[in-house]
Amino acid sequence: MEEIRWVSRLRGGGSFFVYDSAFVSFLSTHVKHPSTTTMPGRVAGSSAKGASTAAKPRTSRSARATASAPASNIPDEGPSTKLRNHVAAVFSDAQKSNTGHRKLVINLRKIQEACCYEPLSSKKKQAEYDFDEDDFNTEVVRCVLRVLPIKKSETVGDRIVKFLGIFLRVASEKDNQLVADQDGALPETPTSRLTNAILNTLLQLLSTKDKIVRFRATQISAHIINTLDTLDDQMFHLLRLALLKRIHDKESSVRMHAIYGLSRLAAELDDDQQDEDSDDDDASSGVLEKLLNVLQNDPSAEVRRALLLNLPLTPTTLPYLLERARDLDAATRRALYARLLPALGDFRHLSLTHREKLLRWGLRDRDETVRKATARLFRERWIEDCAALPAAIDPEEKTEDGKKKPGVTKAADPSLEALLELLERIDVSNSGNTGGVALEAMSEFWDGRPDYREYVSFDSEAFWDELSPESVFVARTFNDYCRAKDAQGDGRLLDMLEMKMPEVTKFGFLLEIQINKLIECVRGAATGGPDGDGDEEMEEESVQREFIVEQMLHMAISFDYSDEVGRRKMFGLMREALTMPELPEESTRLAVETLRLVCGDDRSDKGESDFCGIVLEAIAEVHDTIMGDEGDKTKSSTGEESFHSARSEISDDGSARRSKNSKRAETDEEEEDDDEEKAIREIMVNMKCLHIAQCMLQNIQCELEQTVHLVTMLNNLVIPAVRSQEAPIRERGLVCLGLCCLLGKVHNIALI
Repeated sequence: MEEIRWVSRLRGGGSFFVYDSAFVSFLSTHVKHPSTTTMPGRVAGSSAKGASTAAKPRTSRSARATASAPASNIPDEGPSTKLRNHVAAVFSDAQKSNTGHRKLVINLRKIQEACCYEPLSSKKKQAEYDFDEDDFNTEVVRCVLRVLPIKKSETVGDRIVKFLGIFLRVASEKDNQLVADQDGALPETPTSRLTNAILNTLLQLLSTKDKIVRFRATQISAHIINTLDTLDDQMFHLLRLALLKRIHDKESSVRMHAIYGLSRLAAELDDDQQDEDSDDDDASSGVLEKLLNVLQNDPSAEVRRALLLNLPLTPTTLPYLLERARDLDAATRRALYARLLPALGDFRHLSLTHREKLLRWGLRDRDETVRKATARLFRERWIEDCAALPAAIDPEEKTEDGKKKPGVTKAADPSLEALLELLERIDVSNSGNTGGVALEAMSEFWDGRPDYREYVSFDSEAFWDELSPESVFVARTFNDYCRAKDAQGDGRLLDMLEMKMPEVTKFGFLLEIQINKLIECVRGAATGGPDGDGDEEMEEESVQREFIVEQMLHMAISFDYSDEVGRRKMFGLMREALTMPELPEESTRLAVETLRLVCGDDRSDKGESDFCGIVLEAIAEVHDTIMGDEGDKTKSSTGEESFHSARSEISDDGSARRSKNSKRAETDEEEEDDDEEKAIREIMVNMKCLHIAQCMLQNIQCELEQTVHLVTMLNNLVIPAVRSQEAPIRERGLVCLGLCCLLGKVHNIALI
């Protein structure tokens, strides 16, 4: 009755299984039974008939339906033996809890050794276990068959599956040790034969009609594959073919466990493919191709998540795995950022495009848990990779033999070099602009790393003398974070910021140095090439200098200009910067916003009026500077012509006639070139002046008609730009005209 009581506990009620016809026919074919038809331990004959008679008055609809169905006879499994009782008792105890599995594995191993190996002493054990290896394998397979009809919701089935995997692994290791000590090789062992017997039995049930049996058979097969290190070659291929059919099963639970097994098989095939050229190359590619197809198209989020976490990490599969950052299921996206990417290794092996996309998709995800997982990945894992100490061990946490205590790791100390490398790896020059993902990433970094907030400092001259795009971005994001927290009521960070940042006056001098370097790079990039077409190195340096100036201007916009000395310094610097024609457009916009802040917040009187007057003076000076260069070139060309004419008068009459025709042709070509250059220069002047005017109009709110400077600008700059025949000038002129209309009525619109 041991096996009957065990079966009853597995099912949670009743004293026997109700099998479907396919399962019963399988049992009748593969289980040995004598000629008798009665089950051992079960009352037969009149007792069963009496029980059925006693139960007859309590009929119901379900009972009548069951009675109308064709009855299935459970095949006889032979007489009960001591071996069956002991094996059934072990499996019966294994279903109760996971805590006792270790002891039960030892007990079952002792039974296996008694049946499969020659006993050392011929006493009671030999008499008690007078059975061979086939008897033991039959009883274990019999117990495995009892697990198949258990529903997925029953935890006892999962416990038995886990116990079976532990036993097969431990027994296989011990068998390999015994055989290796004798022969130095790993031939066939009793545990390998037991494994083949179990898998051969389960292979025939992977395609049964009963979804519960199909699920348990797939689950046990996949668990054995992932538990053991070696499998028979023939069994390996049979399992691969059988599980490939199950990845298209209509039940998602069956597909998921088929994926568990195939992922391990695909990894093994991939390793063999790397080791040597074998016939399994096509098989490996076929398995991976089908698994990747399931990863992209399976409707079940659990199946896609199982594939995401179990597929081998290879250059072929990596792009498909990273695509799951855009999965419909939030849990799958979170699994990518919280489990797959940290286990991937050094993030620097990813391409720049993958890094930028992963950060952007994760930090801007609609699910909060995904955003938190991405931020944790950036500030905890990626920074540790750059610090080159992802798992540094505390000396106090080592054991006596110098090994690391399990589970003890120590984060690397804060390092500015590691932080700068991290920003370089995400291309901060492009991703650090307004709307870029680097701003959001650094905001999360400062929020989750208080050790780095205490570590960084920006008041030293060495930091500003060797300024780079990454270092200035660190200063800018730290400034923004501290001021944002101060706006939320945390004044401690603002006090820390004032201690770490230079004062406004010193910052003005530092900004002036960077602006001058930017202008030099822009001029050198325009005229520094060997062929007069610009220098590529100077162009790259000018891009970096432009980014540095933009970040410093962003910082200047957030400063407090209550200090009069610092305010005057920034006022003069911004006024001078606007008059530089070489200043890029984005830097010009930020300079205008900084100048507006420095001029004060008085909207009615002096503040905006002075601001408009200063900007219009800068526009006039930019116009005169660019057009003044043209006048100098015109004078030089006139002098060159007079020099050539003086030489021509000395020559004889014949040469004078020939040279006159050639001079006319050269003069015509020079005039065409001058006209084209003049037109390009006029477009450049108008575009630059209109951009400065647009930036000014975006930062004022005064009445248009009450400000003389704005009326003058409207009549002399905006209206002619709208009437221009050049599309870029006309487009920018319309933008400025629209901004003027927002400030007041424009009476001469009809004249356009």
